[in-house]
Amino acid sequence: MASARVASPKSSYLNSPSKNRVTSSPTSRRTATPTPSAATSPATAGRRVNSSPRSPVRQSNALIYRRCLLFLLNAETSPTFPFCEETYQARSRIRWPPWPHRLDSGHAKAQSGDEPVKRSPSNSQYRPVELHNIPLPTTGGQVTGEVKMPSGKVDKALIKDNRDGTVSIQYEPHEEGLHELHIHYNSEHVQGSPFKFFVDSLQSGLVTAYGSGLTHGVCGEACNFTISTKNAGSGGLSLAVEGPSKADIGCTDNKDGTVSVSYLPLAPGEYKVSVKYADKHITGSPFTSKITGEGRKRNQISVGSNSEVPLPAAGRVADAELRALNASIQAPSGLEEPCFLKMLPNGNLGISFTPREIGDHYVSVKKLGKQIQGSPFKIKVGEREVGDAKKVLVSGKALLEGKTHTDNTFNVDTRKAGYGGLSLSIEGPSKAEIKCKDNENGTLDISYRPTEPGYYIMNLKFADHHVDGSPFTMKVTGEGSNTQTERIKRERTAVPQTEVGSKCRLAFKIPGVSTMDLSACVTSPSGVTEGADIGETEDGSYGVSFVPTMLGVHTVSVKYNDVHIPGSPFQFTVGPLRDGGSHRVHAGGPGLERGEQGQPCEFNVWTREAGAGSLAISVEGPSKAQIDFKDRKDGSCYVVYNVSEPGEYRVGVKFNDKHIPDSPFRVYISPEQGDAHKIEIGQFPDSGCAPNKPQAFIVRKNGAKGEFDAKVVSPSGSEDDCFISAIDTDIYSVRFLPRDNGVHYVHVKFNGVHIPGSPFPLKVGKEDADPAAVHAAGPGLIKSLTGHKTDFIVNTCSAGCGTLAVTIDGPSKASMDCTDVEEGYKVRYTPLVPGDYFIAVKYNGFHIVGSPFRVPCTGELLASKGVTETSSVMVETVTKVSKKSAQAALPVFKSDASKVTSKGMGLKKAYMNKQNTFSISASDAGANLLFVAVYGPKGPCEEVFVKHLGHNSYQVTYAVRDRGDYVIIVKWGEDHIPGSPFKVEV
Repeated sequence: MASARVASPKSSYLNSPSKNRVTSSPTSRRTATPTPSAATSPATAGRRVNSSPRSPVRQSNALIYRRCLLFLLNAETSPTFPFCEETYQARSRIRWPPWPHRLDSGHAKAQSGDEPVKRSPSNSQYRPVELHNIPLPTTGGQVTGEVKMPSGKVDKALIKDNRDGTVSIQYEPHEEGLHELHIHYNSEHVQGSPFKFFVDSLQSGLVTAYGSGLTHGVCGEACNFTISTKNAGSGGLSLAVEGPSKADIGCTDNKDGTVSVSYLPLAPGEYKVSVKYADKHITGSPFTSKITGEGRKRNQISVGSNSEVPLPAAGRVADAELRALNASIQAPSGLEEPCFLKMLPNGNLGISFTPREIGDHYVSVKKLGKQIQGSPFKIKVGEREVGDAKKVLVSGKALLEGKTHTDNTFNVDTRKAGYGGLSLSIEGPSKAEIKCKDNENGTLDISYRPTEPGYYIMNLKFADHHVDGSPFTMKVTGEGSNTQTERIKRERTAVPQTEVGSKCRLAFKIPGVSTMDLSACVTSPSGVTEGADIGETEDGSYGVSFVPTMLGVHTVSVKYNDVHIPGSPFQFTVGPLRDGGSHRVHAGGPGLERGEQGQPCEFNVWTREAGAGSLAISVEGPSKAQIDFKDRKDGSCYVVYNVSEPGEYRVGVKFNDKHIPDSPFRVYISPEQGDAHKIEIGQFPDSGCAPNKPQAFIVRKNGAKGEFDAKVVSPSGSEDDCFISAIDTDIYSVRFLPRDNGVHYVHVKFNGVHIPGSPFPLKVGKEDADPAAVHAAGPGLIKSLTGHKTDFIVNTCSAGCGTLAVTIDGPSKASMDCTDVEEGYKVRYTPLVPGDYFIAVKYNGFHIVGSPFRVPCTGELLASKGVTETSSVMVETVTKVSKKSAQAALPVFKSDASKVTSKGMGLKKAYMNKQNTFSISASDAGANLLFVAVYGPKGPCEEVFVKHLGHNSYQVTYAVRDRGDYVIIVKWGEDHIPGSPFKVEV
């Protein structure tokens, strides 16, 4: 009897492909009992393919989905087996404009040095190769193709324009073996190129496989191929599809010695299609199929159900003391996890945790690293309290099928399952809105609302383990939202290694700003901060330049009007890169935040720290986008896209087929500005204004017809309306009250559309949070072990007060907490599943340098593995000063006072009771501090004002009250500038 084979589990999660395996069986929900073929031999007639029930096989220590079919072959006939999975072809085609230039006559030229292949007669001994529906960009251009043969020669491929945004390829092989098909569009590889396919002889007498499904496909659409078993003899044939997603397999016996196979990939990426005969791979197997298309959209929720246990021996604890305490609980097996301390209604201290094991648990409560009185506390956990996912009952038609734009509801009953958290995630062609209603009787009604038809996968866990039947596959039908997607892909080469003493440059582009409003500084690995030069290039970009003096990771801060630009602070490694990958790519710019219909939307992408790889940009929304890409050849690039319809868009940025941090970005494209471009802002408050003091600015309508409104958004995200009053015809005063320290954003809209420059950033207070001053370190950022508590410190000294947010993404949820320590905050977490975890640390919404951190985890599997799980904690910080830095020395400056220049009447002659001015330029004098003093007949001058204009340029204003001779002293650091001290007569 045939039996299903299961691949050995893998320990890697994010880097290993998922495997899908399904057994062909008569008891399957979508399976019919096979009937013997008329030509089946008596020895095999009536034999069942597999007597066991069909069900997904879940690996114990890896996210591995694998679909596999196994059946027997007869010497004279093709195999007999059931049709095991109904396939669904999601044909979402997008109109594609006619080619600006005609398609290449279909053939690519042989490369120089390669000998062209002479064509043989059409009656070839090899089966013709046909590849269909290869998607192309819509920007217009020329397509070329070439085939590299096993011998190294280059052959021609016939290209056919399908007039629907795709092309088809036809090729007559002349050699046996592995071939490579290169499809270029305007000299760039199309998505998925190069494609690999295997050619074998028609008369080999062996089992062979052919078809486009062995080479390429589109996610969400069936991929097809054929297996020929003619004259192959008897034996067992098994199929397996292994890749980034679950891929259901369907088969049909053609009764002519061939088998038609289809599989349904649900995510883009590289899939391995294995075809075995008599337990051995057939020639060319495993085949590599490149699946293109946009990745799956995902949404998730978590519902807590923890056990609360009092600790009476701990006594009563004041609220102020609770903040300084942290707790962890150790299970009988040795598993130790952080747990939450809370004040119970009776005033006693208690803990909240998820019971995982039966037996005695020990709770350690510490204050500043020392056990409090009575700690550790003993807690006994009974059988009823331990969460058991097998006892969770799930019911409802929505577990099998659903409708678009409709709430599809199912019920979850946890009444007999004990304590545990319920987590749910749904992946599919659209991001489905999830709602959860607690019926307050131990049951929940959960609904999902997708906007696109197709197949969706739902992972449902209780107490970190899959419930019975999870993951569920739901077929969603109905009308889509008519979203359109455009994407481009470019290869990125690694930037040459930067050495100590060489000039380093970091480029960016922000439309509508001036170098006078930009400032930059660089912090070395030793903590020394120095100013950096900012220069403008011919194409309107800006570049930060500095010369490093040591190896290691430097922090580059770039600010516009004292506010970090998107992407800042930047990580800049001098010397060899420590680790690369998609988590080291960052993107920022106005085009990832907002945009206007019909206007260019621009943003930057920095890939320098990630190394070499492929960068893919996609824009999805109500209209097709035109995307332009400019490579600066320095590890950064500039992207511009333009859309014709307003609405919400999703901008995806992937590196090596993985989303970068914060991708995909949600961008709202507003309608055309109309008269909004006429609106002007005047007398906007200066950066650094005091909190809790009213601020005001002027709005001029300049004849624009309509109404405008304004609001202010604080650093915490709270919104407050501004007070608007008319002061003249078409002139209005806008007043508001900023209450918090930090960066506020003032939104000004006219007829519902943002005016140019809105929202306007305003820095309030002097001690706002600076993410560039925050650092994280500790063993928990280097490596971890399942079931073992680990930690790291986030140092917020000298960073001001703000909001600290820590998020952990990985193959399992991680119990975590955050406690106050002397130098900042300690974050503790316990992973349960091996794999790579990505820890993002943000301060006031900005990634700190090094974030997100990739932390490999090893050890045994302690929970069910599923899709990426997210755990997070957020803390409002207080200002901290390290004892070590209280007597910190001044930075080491490198400057030359002889290169400072000065000019202005204020250095020669002054007038009583008037403002006398002069200017100083130290742009070529290096970094240092400017000292100005004015001394007269009766002592120091009463008023001296020094204003930094940017790039080490200053304006000095002073006023004198008495006649006589004055002396003006100007020093750059410890040295006088040329001409100092200056003698001035009043």
